[in-house]
Amino acid sequence: MTAGQLPEGRYGPRVGSRRRWAVPVGLLLAVLAGLAIAVIGYRNLGTTPIRTETLGFTLLTGNAVQLRLTVIRDDPSRPAVCIVRARSRDGEETGRKELYVPPAAGPIALTTVVHTSRPPVTAEVYGCSFQVPAYLNPALKY
Repeated sequence: MTAGQLPEGRYGPRVGSRRRWAVPVGLLLAVLAGLAIAVIGYRNLGTTPIRTETLGFTLLTGNAVQLRLTVIRDDPSRPAVCIVRARSRDGEETGRKELYVPPAAGPIALTTVVHTSRPPVTAEVYGCSFQVPAYLNPALKY
């Protein structure tokens, strides 16, 4: 053994002897993870097919609140459903209602009353969907 050499077998394999497939596989996994994050981000943060604008609300006597809203859809010819809710002073949801949004030529303004279990302090739109339950569709009622 000469000066500067290490005894073979004592310290394991040389540092430069990585497997050739490790770097490409690592890069492929990084690209796939980035793609998955991009798809999830687009689904959660992308544009929604239904948007709402709350025009205002009026507190009514007898634990109720009147909510005025505008619904804007990418496809206004399709019916939709919006869930509206009222909240009490402590922030708890005290009333909820499903609101049928009929097909229209463009944005549609709606007014509804949400009855609550306690005195409300605010009302808001929880969310909207094109998946209208059968019991809300007026064309299917008997």
